[in-house]
Amino acid sequence: MIRRIVGIETEFGITSVSARGSRALGADEVARFLFRPIVERSRSSNVFLANGSRLYLDVGSHPEYATAECDGLRQLIAYDKAGERIVDDLALEAERMLAEQSILAKVFIFKNNTDSSGHSYGCHENYLVDRTTTLRDIAVELLPFLVSRQLICGAGKILTEPNGDVRYCFSQRAEHMWDGVSSATTRSRPMINTRDEPHADSKKFRRMHVIVGDSNMIEASTMLKVASTRLVLELLESGVSMSHLAIANPVRAIREISRDLNGTAEIALADGTTTNALALQREFLSAVKTYFDGGGCERPDREDYAEMIELWERALDAVESGDYSSIATEIDWAAKLQLIKAYQAKGGLELGDPKLAQVDLTYHDVRPGRGIVSLLEARGKAAKIVTDEEVEAARIEAPATTRAKLRGKFIAAAEAAGAEFTVDWVHLKAGAGTSTASNTVALLDPFVQSDERVDNLIATFSSVP
Repeated sequence: MIRRIVGIETEFGITSVSARGSRALGADEVARFLFRPIVERSRSSNVFLANGSRLYLDVGSHPEYATAECDGLRQLIAYDKAGERIVDDLALEAERMLAEQSILAKVFIFKNNTDSSGHSYGCHENYLVDRTTTLRDIAVELLPFLVSRQLICGAGKILTEPNGDVRYCFSQRAEHMWDGVSSATTRSRPMINTRDEPHADSKKFRRMHVIVGDSNMIEASTMLKVASTRLVLELLESGVSMSHLAIANPVRAIREISRDLNGTAEIALADGTTTNALALQREFLSAVKTYFDGGGCERPDREDYAEMIELWERALDAVESGDYSSIATEIDWAAKLQLIKAYQAKGGLELGDPKLAQVDLTYHDVRPGRGIVSLLEARGKAAKIVTDEEVEAARIEAPATTRAKLRGKFIAAAEAAGAEFTVDWVHLKAGAGTSTASNTVALLDPFVQSDERVDNLIATFSSVP
């Protein structure tokens, strides 16, 4: 599947800091203020937006934003960044509403994966696959790539071990994965979730739900994460087998890999041999380059993929050499580590110093002009993929090349008319009450961009008083 629907779901961390004399706020209360405008407008904290994306309040007081269906790399980056802006706008409005109640507080939104109490929240990737694909078999072969992928797109983390030791790791999520491939969700946190929920025609499609990834701040890291995974998935779908790389214990391996910045920690394979993360990634990269250069995957954005393959190789070279300067503007873990080392050198700080923990956290602050990555972007020290204008457009309009265009068009028309409506990933329903054939459209093909039935449904809004 060369043209593939992809989406990213991001759970954000939230907190607030009250000025002296103002009462402190818990995360639950901050979340209620954050979503008050949404609830007042939609009578729900779970809504779809006119840009085709979904915004809702997840368990644990985590705002979650799921991008609209995207079929291009740059397009996906724009909609992912739009989510940051949308949630931060809610934070700004929450600060205003709090001030009206004489509560002076700053609301912070963090695009990270762990809090100070050790809780983890996710960044999930969704890749559409053909129904004829044996999803579990593909997932098992994809697993060694995902376990070692943190070398090229981990977000980085200062980790304090139970025994008090402090170290810098590649990944924030590695410590919180408890299974390799599973259909479970809350009971077991797998790296790949195989629950059969395609959000499309179940006779034609399935959805590969990848849970293992970190939330990335630098756009190039997000793009590399998705591009490399898409290419490996295509490689496996084309019939190339990587089963010889099956890992004996993926949960143990992902933790060991995260802790070893050299990429050489010994990893036991299922066949009784051993390897390491660098070797795993090199083998996947070599297979992808052969597939890509063989002309088997012509696509409109081929140049973007070529750039990501080059960055993939450069990231592995940097890990192997121990010199991260060549990737410090593009790969999150390397950029963060460079900052931490600079603070250490300037202040003579140990890695466990609270000041460095603050640096680690502020790196993930999404507020422009306050979060570290936005400051790095302004100085040309964090690679941007899309323009501010593209992100602004993605906040307002749905992707023009997928089903999301129809959803966004329908929502915008309903809101402009003040009409009742209900939507999910597949269905559009005009009016209140029971769904019927005359007021509901099911969009089972995520690749469609036009549908006369949707136009007819929108036409009914003209009669709304």
